[in-house]
Amino acid sequence: MTTSDGNDTGGDGRRDFDFHMRPARIRNQRLVRRMEQCTEWQEFGATGEAYLVVGGLGNIDYFHCPDFPGGPLEGMSVRSFDPSTRLWSIYWLDDRVCQLQPPVVGRFEGGRAEFVGDDTFAGKPIRCRYVWTVLGGDSASWEQAFSGDGGLTWETNWRMRFDYAPAD
Repeated sequence: MTTSDGNDTGGDGRRDFDFHMRPARIRNQRLVRRMEQCTEWQEFGATGEAYLVVGGLGNIDYFHCPDFPGGPLEGMSVRSFDPSTRLWSIYWLDDRVCQLQPPVVGRFEGGRAEFVGDDTFAGKPIRCRYVWTVLGGDSASWEQAFSGDGGLTWETNWRMRFDYAPAD
C-alpha cells in the first residue's frame, strides 16, 4: 500500500485508523460509577475530528463534549504506530485529569482492534482495555473496560458510536 505522500507501507498497519480521519458525531454511553457493579448508564453526545501526523505513523483526535455529566469535557487521543512490531500505542489526555495517561497497546485484525495496558483507578492498579470495531460505511464503535483482577474479568464502562461525515 502506498500512502498519499508516496511512502510504501507494505500494508503494515499504519493506515488502520484511516476510517477515523474525518469529523464525527459521537453517541456516548458511560456508567455512572465505575468499578462498583453499577448498572446505571448516562447518555450524551459529542463531536470529534482526527488527523494523521508524522507521515501516517501517528494520529491525533479531538473529543468535544459540551454535555458531559458534571460539565464540558475536552480531550484528545494521541496514537503512535511502530512498524517493526505492527503495534499501536494510544495515549489519552483531557482537561479534567490534565496528565497524559499510560498507553494501551494493540493492533487491528479484520476490522476489530483490542488495546490493553496498565493504569490506576481510585488509587488501585487496573488493566484498561479499548476495543475498536469498524462497522462499515461511515460508522465505528469504541468501548472501554477496566479489570481489577489482572484481566480475568472486565467491566465495560464507556461505549461510543461514531457516525462520520461522508468521505470525499
